[in-house]
Parts: sequence; structure tokens; C-alpha cells
Amino acid sequence: MTRSGSPRIEGYAVVAAIALVAALALRRPELAIVAAPFALVLAIGTRLARDPGVTAELALTADRTLEEAEVAATLTVRTEGAVDRLELLLDLPAGVEVGDDAGAHVLRLRAGEEREIPLALRCSRWGVYALGHIEVRARDSFRLVVWEERLSGRDRLKAYPDPIALRRILAPLETQAFAGSEVARVKGDGVEYADIRDFVPGDRVRSINWRASARRQTLVVNERHPERNTDVVLFIDSFVDVHGGDRSTLEDAVRAGSALATRYLERRDRVGLVGFGGLLRWLQPGMGLTQRYRLIETMLETGVEPTYTWRDVNLIPARILPPKALVLGLTPLVDPRFIAALSDLRARGFDVVVVEIDPVSLVETGRTEIEELACRLWVLEREVVRARLVGLGIGVARWGGRDLETALEEVRTFRRFAKPARV
Repeated sequence: MTRSGSPRIEGYAVVAAIALVAALALRRPELAIVAAPFALVLAIGTRLARDPGVTAELALTADRTLEEAEVAATLTVRTEGAVDRLELLLDLPAGVEVGDDAGAHVLRLRAGEEREIPLALRCSRWGVYALGHIEVRARDSFRLVVWEERLSGRDRLKAYPDPIALRRILAPLETQAFAGSEVARVKGDGVEYADIRDFVPGDRVRSINWRASARRQTLVVNERHPERNTDVVLFIDSFVDVHGGDRSTLEDAVRAGSALATRYLERRDRVGLVGFGGLLRWLQPGMGLTQRYRLIETMLETGVEPTYTWRDVNLIPARILPPKALVLGLTPLVDPRFIAALSDLRARGFDVVVVEIDPVSLVETGRTEIEELACRLWVLEREVVRARLVGLGIGVARWGGRDLETALEEVRTFRRFAKPARV
């Protein structure tokens, strides 16, 4: 710990020096008697002051939490020597705050004593936070000497986005060969009724439709749609992040991606991730609870890395984009490199859907007439980009950060009535 003198030691020294000088100058011995207690305290206090050997650490009960949810933590303090006044300040990063208590604590500890302080931490937004940095300041009994140290911790708290309730999600145009919850368009063994056909040798007896057979005077069997799983790839735009107030397009994209990944994984689908931007991140499609944690934690680390190089989908490994996969693009449709990547994926035959994180509400229209005109032109250019994507057969859903299910309904309507596009 770093040792230094407190303001009190300077004050005592100044008072003692002035009193002694005055006693000599004025030949008043009573002034020397006044200076004696201050000089005595300085001599004894500085002589007896010893490093108390304070250690402190922060322990979390869980390393994962949700936004606005409290996480219990314990701040443990130990000391080798007696400390008359021990000041502790928990240095928390932006976005993390202590629940009902303050982050500063003042204690008095005996030699060899250990004390635990319960805390409740709360994260105001999602992210990965480094915790455990503690400012320690100890004072001796005379408050003349101060020991200071900054203790660094290694704890990391991962705050997941608050889940968005989704009752319905987008169904892909094609399914995979494994069992799942999506009703396939092909016919096979399943639960959903598809059609009837004439009985052929090899058909199972339980598939015979006896009522239809009695009417037709010949055996007919039921055909059904099998339940298959799908491959979904979340394609997140990390080229640009538009901020406005307490919102940003990248935060909304991560929030929507977390909700979609959770909902698809609940249906036993395989979900992968591509963070397409200055720094390319990907995660191979997988299933289960472990894959959910991997997806969300990878999205939590997604950030905007400035780059001026042109990137295309050739940089993405082939195994990350399996055939017949549903590619869900989460983007504000601002950077032309990401828009070109969406068009390229559609040209390669992928089922592409865009969830547009609408940035128009986050941008000020401007104060002058020229600025307002520039904003209107920018909005018109966005309409052109959106129409170009729709012309390629890409469904575009506008989402302003609130009702995601309503935005997805726009894509379902488009896919239901739109004609197949030539790619």
C-alpha cells in the first residue's frame, strides 16, 4: 500500500512551528507549551504508524444475470493490523450500480479481523462487465498517515438482454432432415394431415383411412407432413451504430437477436451467428441450452470496429452458412457493404429476411432548411434500398425497438403473397 501524510499532519506541523517561532521571538514560554502537544502527537503518530495490510475482494453469487435484475455479491475485507478508519470504494463500470446501498463503506477493524459486506448489484443495460476494482484507504489512530491502494479483481458479470416475448416467429421456406417442430412442406411420417392416396404394398395398416376407403370401395391411406428442424443464421450488422438518446441500433439488434435465438432454439432448431463488420465473428449453428449461452455471449461482445475495407460473404466459412438456411439480417440498412452482402446471399439461393432496426427516429432532422432537405433525401434513399431488397425477394420488416412480433408479421404477409423472385 502507498503511504502518504494526511492534511492533519501538515496542519499540526504548521501550528507547532508557528508557536515555537513566536515563543522565541516574543520570549513567551507559554507559547512553547501550546506547541508541545502538537509536536508530541506528530512524533508519536508517525513513529507508531504501520502498514495495516488490508486485503479486499468481491465475490459474486452468479456470473450471469438479466437487465435490471439484482445479483447478490459479498465484499470481504481482511486486515493484519488494527485500522481506526478504513474507507472502501467499489469502482463499478458504467451500467452497473449498487442496489439500495452506496458503493462506499467506512469500517473500523481490529488486528486480524475479517468482515463481510453483503451487496446487491444491478445492471442497467446488457453487456460484459469487469468487476472487482476496489479503492482502499486506511488511516491510523491519530489520522496522520494514510495508506492507499487500488485492488484489481478478475470477476466478469455478463448481463443478458431482457427477453422479448415472441409467440410466433418466421418459418423458413425449406426445412432440414432432422426432427424438430416445424411442419415441413414435403410429405412423410408426421402428425399434420396432408392428403390421401391409394394404398400400395408396404404401407402401414395404421395409416389407412377407413372412412375414405369405405366410400371409395378401395383402400386409401393418409399422407402427413413431418416435423423437421431448420437452420437459422443471425446476420448482425456491426459496421455502424446509430445512437439517439438512450437507444442505439446495435443494442436493439443484439436485443432482437437474443430473443430470436432463444425462440428458435426452443423449437429444436439449429441457430448460428455471423457478426459482419469491421471485426468478423461467427458461431457455427448448433442446438440446446449451451448454444444459447454461446450465441448471447458472442453477441454481447459485438461492437463497431472502424474499417474502410470492402468485405463480402466470401470471408465467411461455408460451414457457417449451411444450405437451405434462413438468414435473418439485423441491420439499420446504413452501410452499403452489409446491403451488398444481403444481396449476395440472396443471389446464392439463401432464404434471406431483413429486420430493419429503423434509425430514422434516432436522427435529428436538422435546424436549417438545407439540413432538413438532406434528411429527406436520406430517407428517400433508404426507401430505394428497401425497394431494391424487396425486388430481390427479401422480406424487410421495420422495427423501432418495441413490438418485434408486429414487425415479423409484415414479413410473413410479404412471403405469403409475394411472387418468387428471380435470383
